[in-house]
Amino acid sequence: MSGAEEGDLVARIEGSAGIIRLNRPKAINAITLEMFRDIDRALDRFQADPAVAVIVLEGAGERGLCAGGDIRALWESSKVDGDLGKILWREEYILNARIKKFPKPYVAFMDGIVMGGGVGLSAHASHRIVTDRTRLAMPEVGLGFFPDVGGTYLLSRAPGEIGTYFGLTGQIMNGPDAIHAKFADAVVPAAKWPELRDALIKVRQGVTAADVSTLIDGFATGETAGPVAAKEPAIDALFGFDRMEDIFAALKRDGSEFALETLKTLNEKSPRGLVVTLKLLRLARTASSLEECLVREYRAALEVFRSDDFREGVRAAVIDKDRNPTWSPSRIEDVTPDMLAQYLAEIGADELKFN
Repeated sequence: MSGAEEGDLVARIEGSAGIIRLNRPKAINAITLEMFRDIDRALDRFQADPAVAVIVLEGAGERGLCAGGDIRALWESSKVDGDLGKILWREEYILNARIKKFPKPYVAFMDGIVMGGGVGLSAHASHRIVTDRTRLAMPEVGLGFFPDVGGTYLLSRAPGEIGTYFGLTGQIMNGPDAIHAKFADAVVPAAKWPELRDALIKVRQGVTAADVSTLIDGFATGETAGPVAAKEPAIDALFGFDRMEDIFAALKRDGSEFALETLKTLNEKSPRGLVVTLKLLRLARTASSLEECLVREYRAALEVFRSDDFREGVRAAVIDKDRNPTWSPSRIEDVTPDMLAQYLAEIGADELKFN
């Protein structure tokens, strides 16, 4: 799955499959604005071509499908009051919604690292394959951000408080836990992917989603729950609150090794990011559609783009890599209702709109 000469996004027809390959292996296929546009153009072509029966999304290299968006470019734009965030997130979120409603089977091979924007391209697919090597996460709160690309929609539909836990802590899901959390549909060993891929490019025209599911199931292990699923009773008890202060208090009261490890993780995150994330997750529970959540995420994302926390989070994690961000405010208790309201406010002419 290499091919540096082919550009950052490879889109071609193999047999009866429209192949979309993220092709920046050295960057774990981090996605740029131009790659999103290339994917959208490829979907136009594949949707219109009757010879294309199924879409296959894959990543070049051995490290993973996609480590997320091009955070450094966003950081540089944010520093100079640029508009990359407004443009990139608008086009990305509209693409996320398109993938969910795509009229042909869309198979995402979620091998290795799958994070952030990579989740947006794969977890809304009709057929989502994870492997024995999958490491899926929505770690945005550690960047002063929140789980976007429809992440609030996906996380809010996980069983119990599993989605709240993954969204606030940014912890990694393995393949079976991704299925338990409803981010994926089947575990297929990575070693079996070439054989399954070969079968997918040979499917007949007019193949149904059910037919593709049956084909994938023939290669799947049948696993449906990983190590985090086993902790669900504790997670439900500790994260079943609508205020971050109450979650922190519950973790302190519990005092178990799991609770204290989780508390340590949360204390490293952006307090503002935690409060915004929890609010968006709770609002998403009653959302009628992915689009409703994306509209809300877009409002919040534009506010994040203007915030010191985002610039500081990216600096500490990606630019200087000192892993020592200085959050503002530094405590959960100091995130005021007025601060939160800015992330939820309507944005007039800039509102996200779908065709």
